[in-house]
Amino acid sequence: MEFDFLKPVDNEILDYISGLTSQQLGSKIVLHTKDQFPDLNKIKIAVIGVLENRGDKNAISDIDLIPVRKELYGLFPGNWDASIADLGDILAGNSNDDTYFALKKVVASLIKKKIIPIVIGGSQDLTYALYRAYDDLEQMVNLVSIDNKFDFGKENEDVSDSSYLTKIIIDEPNNLFNYSNIGYQTYYNSQEEIDLIEKLFFDAYRLGEISNNISLSEPVFRDADLVSIDLTAIKSSDSGNFISFTPNGFNGKEICSLSRYAGISDKVSLLGIFNHNNSAQESVIIAQIIWYFIEGFHYRSYEYPYGSRENYIKYIVPLEEEELVFYKSDKTDRWWIEIPFISNGNNKLKRNTLLPCSYDEYLLACNQELPERWWKAQRKNIV
Repeated sequence: MEFDFLKPVDNEILDYISGLTSQQLGSKIVLHTKDQFPDLNKIKIAVIGVLENRGDKNAISDIDLIPVRKELYGLFPGNWDASIADLGDILAGNSNDDTYFALKKVVASLIKKKIIPIVIGGSQDLTYALYRAYDDLEQMVNLVSIDNKFDFGKENEDVSDSSYLTKIIIDEPNNLFNYSNIGYQTYYNSQEEIDLIEKLFFDAYRLGEISNNISLSEPVFRDADLVSIDLTAIKSSDSGNFISFTPNGFNGKEICSLSRYAGISDKVSLLGIFNHNNSAQESVIIAQIIWYFIEGFHYRSYEYPYGSRENYIKYIVPLEEEELVFYKSDKTDRWWIEIPFISNGNNKLKRNTLLPCSYDEYLLACNQELPERWWKAQRKNIV
């Protein structure tokens, strides 16, 4: 059974939780212990640790997630009704591929059960295993990465935390419909990589662009299936990471806001948090990132792709060569733009006929400007 890959929660965590008040999060979650495994039929969110960091060439020690769990379970929950379980850890296998296999099997089983896994790593190459978990779900995947780099590598290079995206793009079966990067820093990426993002019709947002207007990221997360967070995207003064020092990056408030956007997205079914450097300081920000994701999940509105278009106001904007159709939710005031479906033999694309957008993109269209994300999605739909 795939859940046999999971090691029960450490006794140190059980002892810590026993000393918490009944109001703290640790007293309200269900734990995988050596004596019992949670009833997954009652669970909505599952926390999983992955003790694998061989994909990080700069890793100096084994992964220890005990401080992260202590920080998380010592927090007080919001007004949540979501049932949460801690399923323990996946140990590092004999090879990276062994770890990928175990993680893929566990995550795929949880998603099929409509449970959202929150995976804490380990090196970010584990994102590849999370992506491969969708192989059996007969759907295209939209990946959003909060990262200061694009993580491209050479085609024949071993997969690592700095090259996993290349493996996602070239490996079969290719279920990647879109990749979006949030927070890249230009000086960490070659011009060739930036040009490749454009050539593939992917989306990329610079750190300053998002920091100046963080709401730009909301439609991006609303269209995501898998969200991968590289902790080095947070500046060291806020993360406590002084091993891989990064003077610039998102601050604590911004990364938690991004995590809440990911949680509130009706479509996000998987969250990964990677490149933890084992410092006690960084454990604090990881715990708060998870807290805000769960907070966002509690406020999901379950609109498109789950709801009916009958609850939307339809706007038609005529352009010189196109007629754009927008939908505005009368429940949340969020916007979508219609992407005409062109059959190219891949029926898995049918669910991408509505693309989340912003009110500003609607105003652009009213001023006879094509929204860039609409154009890129249209190109991917055709080619």
